[in-house]
Amino acid sequence: MADPLIITLGCRLNAYESEVMRKNASEAGLSDAVIINTCAVTGEAVRQATQTIRKLRRENPQARIIVTGCAAQIEPERFAAMDEVDHVIGNAEKVEASTFATLSTADSERVRVNDIMSVRETAGHLIDGFGARTRAYVQVQNGCDHRCTFCIIPFGRGPSRSVPAGEVVTQVRRLVEGGCREVVLTGVDITSYGADLPGSPKLGKLVRQILQHVPDLERLRLSSIDQVEVDGELMRAIADEERLMPHLHLSMQAGDDMILKRMKRRHSRADAEMFCTQARRLRPDVVFGADLIAGFPTETEGMFENSVRLVDDCGLTYLHVFPFSPRAGTPAARMPQLPRALVKERAARLRDQGARALSGFLAAQEGAHVEVLMEREGLGRTRQFAEINLTDTVPAGVVVNARVSGHDGQRLSGEVLA
Repeated sequence: MADPLIITLGCRLNAYESEVMRKNASEAGLSDAVIINTCAVTGEAVRQATQTIRKLRRENPQARIIVTGCAAQIEPERFAAMDEVDHVIGNAEKVEASTFATLSTADSERVRVNDIMSVRETAGHLIDGFGARTRAYVQVQNGCDHRCTFCIIPFGRGPSRSVPAGEVVTQVRRLVEGGCREVVLTGVDITSYGADLPGSPKLGKLVRQILQHVPDLERLRLSSIDQVEVDGELMRAIADEERLMPHLHLSMQAGDDMILKRMKRRHSRADAEMFCTQARRLRPDVVFGADLIAGFPTETEGMFENSVRLVDDCGLTYLHVFPFSPRAGTPAARMPQLPRALVKERAARLRDQGARALSGFLAAQEGAHVEVLMEREGLGRTRQFAEINLTDTVPAGVVVNARVSGHDGQRLSGEVLA
């Protein structure tokens, strides 16, 4: 049976949920469907979603176009008004097999988007893999109880809710048995994991349980974490669990205390620096990525420079830089805005700082022996998440040891060790 075409926009959680939809839609016989799993993190992301939908309709004139994801959840009327769209389904509905069973009937609803804030549970969904990919994502949490002033995502994802540990372990084991070498735990706010479960277990305990009960899992990674929520057990796991990869992506957003306060973040600049220092002391080979926003409303040049300096002060390696984009319905959209040209210029400067940091890290790897998980022939990633091109012909899914011979500023290069 042919699978539907699924286009995933946005985060790793969307990538996982797309695989759930692929399974459910295929079993429902929706082989003629094109499903667009949208993102709403910025206004630009929503614009990209509408452009993608129009392009897919031109390319697939006879297909059933189904739109879901955060943008569809937050603005269902926008997508329902598009002539190109046959169905709009919400974030809670998109992972239910019954939704696709209903869509396979002639009298299915055109718009099925319920109140996401009323959802109180997130079930584990069993999938067999991610196609030919050697890395798989596993959802452990969904939703967010925080209200950062720039963020619309809680209204697309609902309240924070966790997948019970037993269901997570079962999913990880199933993926590993199917040949997966690396698993990434994902969610909207994974460091809030467990607060809604009996006994309120923390993320650190979940990590320990996965590694204990799935001994054949070679690599475990965490997606974006909020450093202020990291529990003591997770810090201990970072220190002594070799299979937990030494790469942490941090939700920092800014390096200036006043901007952090206006963002309604829960940490200070000093908290961010302290976390990185502590994590590096426990795990000297750890590398950090971070989300940073440039041009937040009211940001002065001095405030922006504090974010630039944060890259060196925290020793950040991989930056995700977002030029601030006001989202209707958020408090930050009502704050005094900076000129768009200035926002873009600051984002470019911050990206340049990130490029220098990455190049410096890659240069320091020259001559090192690294373990590489091949993602496709000739290209893999090290334990620290650096991409590496190998001169040898090595198929995807294989773990090899290699020597780093150089870099091009973005990727390492090297050869397999005999």
